[in-house]
Amino acid sequence: MDHMTYKKSGVDIEAGDELVKRIGPLAKRTFRPEVLTDLGSFGALFNLDKSKYSEPVLVSGTDGVGTKLKVAFLTGVHNTVGIDLVAMCVNDILTLGAEPLFFLDYFATGKLNLGVAEDVIKGISDGCKEAGCALIGGETAEMPGFYPDGEYDMAGFAVGVVDRKEIINGSDIKEGDILIGLPSSGIHSNGYSLARKVLIEHAGYVMDQHLPEIGKTLGSELLTPTKIYVSAVNMAKKAARIKGMAHITGGGITGNLPRVFPKGISADLNLGSWPVPEIFKMIQKTGNVPDDEMFKTFNMGIGYVIVLENLAAEKVLSTLNNSGVPAYRIGCITKGDQQGVNYI
Repeated sequence: MDHMTYKKSGVDIEAGDELVKRIGPLAKRTFRPEVLTDLGSFGALFNLDKSKYSEPVLVSGTDGVGTKLKVAFLTGVHNTVGIDLVAMCVNDILTLGAEPLFFLDYFATGKLNLGVAEDVIKGISDGCKEAGCALIGGETAEMPGFYPDGEYDMAGFAVGVVDRKEIINGSDIKEGDILIGLPSSGIHSNGYSLARKVLIEHAGYVMDQHLPEIGKTLGSELLTPTKIYVSAVNMAKKAARIKGMAHITGGGITGNLPRVFPKGISADLNLGSWPVPEIFKMIQKTGNVPDDEMFKTFNMGIGYVIVLENLAAEKVLSTLNNSGVPAYRIGCITKGDQQGVNYI
């Protein structure tokens, strides 16, 4: 019997080492001054500058990209889903008023393809750069027989900081407050199982098919990265006091907006007050999907919601729109025991 090695069992340690060399420059371009360690240590050190805060509170979040990865596998385009990974994590912790500080990733595959893994991590690096957080570590797991050939999965972990007195938790939201919506860039990273079922399995669309109503191929539209809202939220925070924020992810506006409401509060959203991207209209029409199902599954064109008092809302709207950041007054807070969303 031949000598058995780890490589013969399907794990290529040399390929893993080569990947670390390739991604080193990608990670270093995201480093902040607080990062104390290089890549390759057993842990990463980050020196929090406590002088900037009277009572710093760490905020953490973790997420994945879901079945959007199937689109990457079908198209062979892997350099954008890493942006989605960062966006899904940092947008979540952003809702509490946090400044994203650093990010870590977990990438797992059956057989390591250096080019694919490098593309994915390049996207993560791009996302971290946009969010202002440092990519300070991660894990690449090669697990033969665990994933289908050519496929992978990944998860992200973000840590941020907020001064205790600056935490935004929605506790003082009240009737009459205004909802400002920041537009999504498309489907973002939720609802892809339904989107693929309708467009690919039911309607027979293929990824390289040009869609005249959208102006691009289906694959390009579905791979549009999740928008990162750090810059827009920072502008809004400087302009006025924010009462609450919601990242519109799985569950849509219907499921996510009420997460920041205190008891006895609901919301009225004005349909038509923001543009709904064509991809959602296409999914709904092609699959005969009911309105309530669309709003429970997709972001429907609003990726992030900010709750403010009336005068503050006007100031934030003016600040964002004058800075070239689209923002819409999409509704208001009402009384309601169900803590729900009414579409009017």
